[in-house]
Amino acid sequence: MARKGTLVSRISKDLRSQLAAGEYTPGSRLPTESELGSTFGVSRPTIRAALRELETLGLVRTQHGVGTFVVDKPAVRAGLERMESITESIRATGREPGMVYASRLFRSVLPEEAARMGVPGETEVLELRRKILADGEVMAYSYDLMPRSILPPDFDPEELEGSIFNFLGTRLAIVPDRGVAEVHAVASNHVGWGNETAPHNLFVLLNQLHYASDGRLVLYSRTYFIEGRYSFEIMRRT
Repeated sequence: MARKGTLVSRISKDLRSQLAAGEYTPGSRLPTESELGSTFGVSRPTIRAALRELETLGLVRTQHGVGTFVVDKPAVRAGLERMESITESIRATGREPGMVYASRLFRSVLPEEAARMGVPGETEVLELRRKILADGEVMAYSYDLMPRSILPPDFDPEELEGSIFNFLGTRLAIVPDRGVAEVHAVASNHVGWGNETAPHNLFVLLNQLHYASDGRLVLYSRTYFIEGRYSFEIMRRT
């Protein structure tokens, strides 16, 4: 008997071939897990694992209690060589960007954050946790730290809404013009929050420091992009 992992890979490959052949049109609902299980002669957990692979690739989306649907929108793409607001990269694809803040609070940096940011251990920051959306679909989860020193003394964190780059430019007259980024692949069940987290455990982490033209650090972001929904390109030349 084939190992379960082999079965899942085979079924995932067969379903991808069917999607590529147009057997299921964009926006249409796939057969139920029970129906697919009967078709392939496997259990529902095996089908569920195969569908999860397809969702990780951005080919389908699952609405719990409703069904699994063929995705009709491509992944958002952005270049890594250029500083750009995530909001603007989403808008450039013709989709409507959105932002949902889970929390905004002032606190002191943790030791590992201080080391990464190159700041003293007692530095106070504004911590932000937000979901980044495109047409209401979650693209990424972001954990951001902004030095309190760049904010007005009486600043209320609830004032910050929408794009952080837009806030920096319009509210603080700061335009980040240099970034130092690390890119990592991350597999974790503890990155996001909310109803969509269960099927997503593969991410591209952009771990980035943002600097203004005068050399000030203005933002430290750890943004976890859902694999298959947001992808990066790098222009390389000889």
